[in-house]
Amino acid sequence: MKSLYFLAPAALVFALVGCSTPTESKNPTPEEKRESILKMKSDVLAEMYAAQPDLEAKVTEAPGYAVFSNANVNLIFASVGGGFGVVHNNSTSEETYMKMGEAGVGFGLGVKDFRAVFVFHTAEVMEKFVESGWAFGAEADAAAKAGDKGGEAGAEGTVGGMSIYQITKNGVALQATVKGTKYWKDEELN
Repeated sequence: MKSLYFLAPAALVFALVGCSTPTESKNPTPEEKRESILKMKSDVLAEMYAAQPDLEAKVTEAPGYAVFSNANVNLIFASVGGGFGVVHNNSTSEETYMKMGEAGVGFGLGVKDFRAVFVFHTAEVMEKFVESGWAFGAEADAAAKAGDKGGEAGAEGTVGGMSIYQITKNGVALQATVKGTKYWKDEELN
């Protein structure tokens, strides 16, 4: 019976994240979804470049990059989340639309809405990310922001041939979790 108390909130969060779309429309067309994701990409890059001016050169000189929007909920000993994004190939200008989902265990409480930019150091790493998409890691952070109040946390790390830059948009979270994150191609949008 106790496991039901743990599984019910996690199932609810997955249902809500799975139903979310990157647009305001109730039934957006694939073109509306793509436009919304490209706008998110542009907005996130502008915000990141303002915070870290040297990032723009890294993004334009790399074989490619990805930008993701993610919402994450921590419920005591479980962490679940999901989002969407796009991988941009700088050589071909090709866009690959992707989804993401994550689940983890560890201590946490709160909600975190963040954006991430992945800068790929080689074309092979970018291709592997698009085709395989798995990432696994540990995370420890504290973020607090609601509307215009509170603080934002940003982080940078290098893992497996890519650099990852992250900025918290809003929410409240205190967490120390080990998560598995899966990125995969969005069949509807590609």
